[in-house]
Amino acid sequence: MKEKRGFLQHSLLLKLGGALALIACFAILGMASSGIIAESAQGSGEAINLAGSLRMQAYKMTSLALSARLPGGTDAAAPLHKAVDTFEATLQDARITDMMMKQSKTALSDSYVTVRDAWYGRIKPRILAVADKAAPADEVPLIGEITLFVDQIHDLVKQIERDTEAKILVLRMVLGAALLMTLLVGALTMYLAHNDLILPLRDLLAFAANVGRGNLAARTEHTGNDELGRLGRAFNHMAEDLSRLYQNLEVRVEEKTAELTIANRSLELLYHSIARLYNGPVAPDTYVILLKDLENVLGVGQGLACLVEAGDARARVIASTLQPNGSDAGQCGLISCAECLKHQALAVHPLHDGRRVLSLPLMDTEHRYGVLQLEMPPGKELAQWQIQLLEALSRHIGIAIGTARRIEQSRRLSLLEERAALARELHDSLAQSLAYMKIQVSRLKPLVDNPQRGDEARDVLEELREGLNSAYRQLRELLTTFRLRIDGAGLAAALQTTVAEFSSRGDIPITLEVHLANCMLTPNEEIHALQIVREALSNVLNHAQARQAHVKVACAADGSVLATITDDGIGVRQAAGAHHYGMTIMEERAKNLGGQLTVEKLPVFGTRVSLHFMPGNRRKIPLPIHPAQA
Repeated sequence: MKEKRGFLQHSLLLKLGGALALIACFAILGMASSGIIAESAQGSGEAINLAGSLRMQAYKMTSLALSARLPGGTDAAAPLHKAVDTFEATLQDARITDMMMKQSKTALSDSYVTVRDAWYGRIKPRILAVADKAAPADEVPLIGEITLFVDQIHDLVKQIERDTEAKILVLRMVLGAALLMTLLVGALTMYLAHNDLILPLRDLLAFAANVGRGNLAARTEHTGNDELGRLGRAFNHMAEDLSRLYQNLEVRVEEKTAELTIANRSLELLYHSIARLYNGPVAPDTYVILLKDLENVLGVGQGLACLVEAGDARARVIASTLQPNGSDAGQCGLISCAECLKHQALAVHPLHDGRRVLSLPLMDTEHRYGVLQLEMPPGKELAQWQIQLLEALSRHIGIAIGTARRIEQSRRLSLLEERAALARELHDSLAQSLAYMKIQVSRLKPLVDNPQRGDEARDVLEELREGLNSAYRQLRELLTTFRLRIDGAGLAAALQTTVAEFSSRGDIPITLEVHLANCMLTPNEEIHALQIVREALSNVLNHAQARQAHVKVACAADGSVLATITDDGIGVRQAAGAHHYGMTIMEERAKNLGGQLTVEKLPVFGTRVSLHFMPGNRRKIPLPIHPAQA
């Protein structure tokens, strides 16, 4: 409460408000006084005019009275009575009587009473007596009395004028005093505004400019008890707070810079590590580089990465930065395998010589492959970001090892499937032809020993020759099939290459029409479809005796694929030859695609081979995949 009272005593707004209130009060006082005085002086001019006319009326009545006494003069009684009434009415007029102060006795009221008493006591009776011809013919005393009466009236007029001038003088004095006080208060207000408002504001603006330029050591000197003084103190406190915040901000910026540097080094290590692990086959040298990078970034000692083979009790070192000491380089040298492998997470193992070893498992979501070991210098403790970096890198190493193993396993399965496919192709074509020729050789042996069966022996030899030619052709087709692959251009480009190849081999025009924009085929499906087209074109060249052919592969509205091979040859034979297995192989490939193969003879000339199947991505149950066919 005391502080608030002191603030109000020094309040700048209160001072300026008081000064403005004084100016307003003086202005209101002057205007009110002017109105009151002007109201009181209203009618003074008319009163002066009326009082002045009394003198003329007095002389008029005297003239009428004298003219009535002259010999042979006219009767002036009536005009004289009228002049008396007019004079009396003018003397009693409210505009004159209102000028008199009722509650005080002034010179004006005394002068009016003198004129009124003289009129009723001397002048009016004499005038009326003259009008009634009852007065003696003595003009000189009448004229003398009238002259004295006019002087009294003149004094009344002078008093009215003086009273009016006195009111105007009072009005001037009031207005002058109000103007003088207004000027004094205005000057005081300007002085107060200059010293307590303008100068402090300039100081505060200069302080704000210095702070804006970064000079947080600047302080304002205006720290009084008024509003601007309190604002100055607030500015000084603000500058102190900003200075402390700025210093704290610099410290925090340095801390954040250090954290960002650490994060950048961690991200850089992870980026290069992941690039080395996933951009190509991982070699032991790659793991050595990763260990060296870890040692440099984390500031730890030498380390090694151990790999645990399935069913082994001891680990095998796949990478190490340890100096060789003559021990078995293929075994972990820091701690025992049993102690190391029993931990499923990050663990610290003390050694007998005071050192410590940090171990992390190398694993993915399915298996555990090994352990990453790092030697910890004495007194070294890892920060949280270092532990997170180690865990992330160990996970990536484990994933890379698992990926490499799965790729190797996939390659082995692909090789086995390719071998199975090769055996199946040989069994379905070349092996059957060789078996048939073996039977023919068995038939030929007794025929050679019997000269009488020479014609039959020649028939067997012809069949052997035909079988050898068919086996050789099948061998070439198998070699072509095993070398066949589809590159990144897709099935359409492979079909164009195939059509160009068979057109040049058979010297017949083969047209191609491909519409596969809405169908997504797997590499296995593309290989099977291409092989069926090739086998059909091979039949056209070898058996159809056609002059032209047309190949069309399109995607139907339901997402299925329809491939047709049409020729204008001799049509389909009733039964295939003994050494021809093309139709059988085509039907088997169609079954692998989950589709249907149809061969039909056209009404006039030629044959149409049609393949219709639904791609695996359009079916609920995926097709069996045979990578060997690719």
